[in-house]
Amino acid sequence: MDHRFDVTERFAEGAQFIAGSLRAGSSGRTQDVVDPATGETVYSYELAGTADVDAAVDAARQAFPEWGGATPGERSDTLHRFAAALTEDAADLAYAESLNCGKPIKLSNEFDVPGSIDNAAFFAGAARHLEGKAAGEYSADHTSVIRREPIGVVGSIAPWNYPLQMAAWKVLPAIAAGNTIVLKPAEITPFTSLLFAQAAQRAGLPDGVLNIVSGAGRDAGERLVGHPSVAMTSFTGSTAVGKRVAEIATGTVKRLHLELGGKAPFVVFDDADLEAAVHGAVAGSLINTGQDCTAATRAYVQRPLYDAFVSGVADLMATVRLGDPFDPSTDLGPLISHAQRDRVAGFVDRARGYATVVTGGEAPGGALAKGAYYRPTLIAGAAQDSEIVQSEIFGPVLVVLPFDSDDEGIALANDTPYGLAASAWSRDVYRTGRAAREINAGCVWVNDHIPILSEMPHGGAKASGYGKDMSAYSFEEYTQVKHVMYDNTAVARKDWHRTIFGDRP
Repeated sequence: MDHRFDVTERFAEGAQFIAGSLRAGSSGRTQDVVDPATGETVYSYELAGTADVDAAVDAARQAFPEWGGATPGERSDTLHRFAAALTEDAADLAYAESLNCGKPIKLSNEFDVPGSIDNAAFFAGAARHLEGKAAGEYSADHTSVIRREPIGVVGSIAPWNYPLQMAAWKVLPAIAAGNTIVLKPAEITPFTSLLFAQAAQRAGLPDGVLNIVSGAGRDAGERLVGHPSVAMTSFTGSTAVGKRVAEIATGTVKRLHLELGGKAPFVVFDDADLEAAVHGAVAGSLINTGQDCTAATRAYVQRPLYDAFVSGVADLMATVRLGDPFDPSTDLGPLISHAQRDRVAGFVDRARGYATVVTGGEAPGGALAKGAYYRPTLIAGAAQDSEIVQSEIFGPVLVVLPFDSDDEGIALANDTPYGLAASAWSRDVYRTGRAAREINAGCVWVNDHIPILSEMPHGGAKASGYGKDMSAYSFEEYTQVKHVMYDNTAVARKDWHRTIFGDRP
């Protein structure tokens, strides 16, 4: 059932959620939120300024002693209630995500929302499993214990492509480990982060544990990253902005977690199931209109299958249905904005000078002309060192290149600055095993591309950043390991003291 609500009414008090309440920002500047499917403004709000960030950090700092001191069981119980509250809000969350981002409602309903609810359920259980090395006498005279403790106030910045899931990936491991958090969503996509925080409040999360500041990067974002009371920064976004975040975070020597850009290779060996590879390439390149850092962007196909792969992908892309995000039959929605649509079109238009646009490569007309739509696009004949192969486009564009030997295919896959995700397609377990070992990426799928799981980590290598979202591994980001050593001898004068003063007794 189509479930809609008035966002202006729902967020009438403002788009900041600080210490348990919605409020207006204090920057003096207004942000319009635009429906990318129509180009129409659906909500306007006052952006957060530095004073709002300070208030949110202060609320998180005050909430930390109680929340950080709660037992794992108490935090787990709250997160179980949180998962239930998100389930109750599923229809609202899906509507808000599709309105704000232009996602097809079937993607919001079947991927973004259930994935976020599952994350909450996973971390409800994981909260009770903060483990360390077993206590023991690693020195003959001492017992050593490892404690995992929360870090403090976390300042997180999330991107606009998956606002709800990125809120979940940032917030849930942080609070499950006992931290408090200030999340800055992208200023153009605040809706689901605010709904997420309100659901947490209904579930009994204490005020101040989760705060949302909706503001611009240069104001709210930089203040949050550089705030002296923020003990850790987690950022997901472009590599260029990630470098700036790292520069600011260094000034206060805080822990840093970066999940940055990607340019995922899709390597098809000559014994692959061609039909599976074609379908996987179209799905993997077009998910979220290609606005996914793990999306398949570079297909390397061994020469015997190359022509058939190009033909198959072009034919299948031509069947993809662009349309109203709220039409259940729509396959592909608009890009996030007209500016992003024009950026993607610029990459494709420049590529016409050195490559072939096999299909797509244009914005649709007619009823979709007002939206930020762009047709699924396949490009062939580009050189490995060309812009279209090396740069992150973040749109519904797949580039396909041939290769001859397995050595060449793996070398080409590794030949970009990025290392977030990749896939290898073959019926030969030894070929896929080699690809999984030798492709330098945080995730390598075999005979599939895109699926993610709450139990498994997400994060990259090289210019794609460092650190892990989701899974129990994320606790390594959001806890600090403390060694506590107990003397067992009750002897005042230790033998080792003689190295500092006196002689051996």
